[in-house]
Amino acid sequence: MKRTLPTGLAILLSGTFCAMSCKKSLEPAPADARASLHDTTMTAVNTTVNPYPVTPTQECIYLPDYGDSIVYPQPAAGNFYIYPKNTQGVQGTYLSWPQGLIINPTTGTINVTQSQTGQRYDVAFVQYGTTDTCVSQLIVAGTAYMDSIYVLPQGNPIAAPYFNANPGIPSPCKSGKNACSFDYFDYATRQGVAIDKHTGVIDLRNTASKIFGKNPFNGATLNTTIFYMLNDNSNRAPQQIPLQMIYYNRRSDIPPALIATITARRNSTFNNQLLTKAPAPTRPPIVIIVRAL
Repeated sequence: MKRTLPTGLAILLSGTFCAMSCKKSLEPAPADARASLHDTTMTAVNTTVNPYPVTPTQECIYLPDYGDSIVYPQPAAGNFYIYPKNTQGVQGTYLSWPQGLIINPTTGTINVTQSQTGQRYDVAFVQYGTTDTCVSQLIVAGTAYMDSIYVLPQGNPIAAPYFNANPGIPSPCKSGKNACSFDYFDYATRQGVAIDKHTGVIDLRNTASKIFGKNPFNGATLNTTIFYMLNDNSNRAPQQIPLQMIYYNRRSDIPPALIATITARRNSTFNNQLLTKAPAPTRPPIVIIVRAL
């Protein structure tokens, strides 16, 4: 779905995070197998300086087009790039929302390797000498976890990954036991995250007892990274996703600002076809574990 938006009116979507009382110290993450030399022509768009335009216009000939609405990371010795098909040679500025897409603001070249995968982005082009912001959507394929609140007494809670920014599509990991690999560095496992190495599903009851202990306190937080490879068109390219896990004794103990952040992110995920406001940032996904109602 593509729509055209001007730069005149704008809103800024901002997520407010509560101050956490404790953050568990972590060992350094392993060297990312996809990382390479930093490309200084690339940057993550500052959405504070570049707020999202909201009023549509009728026509725009320079909607950013990368050949498909979904692109897949690829195994590569260096970085894997994609380029706009219809605006090469046209002077202007490229923008994107939410943060996480590594894009050259002058050429529109996207460094897929260094971008946050498993996310939907709105990519914009503003031609020099015009006031129109031409916006289209682009999915960088990969996995994510839904921002959610899980109450331990309610059954056997699990956090399951979803794929390609769409919670409704099937997992590519069901084609065989070794179809996908999650946490292949054992980084999250060593921190106490009980994750299925073939499906990416996290057993939250088991995880809570390992990472938070017998007497956890409100706001206890674990930040981790899950390295993974998928059996899809990415051809098992090494990828990674950060994950934040937070503990609360009761649901009523969760700060309202944090609940609002999770609600905004979930709404953005489930309404991901709508180009009406900036997509909410979803990195790192926030998984809240609650001991009691």
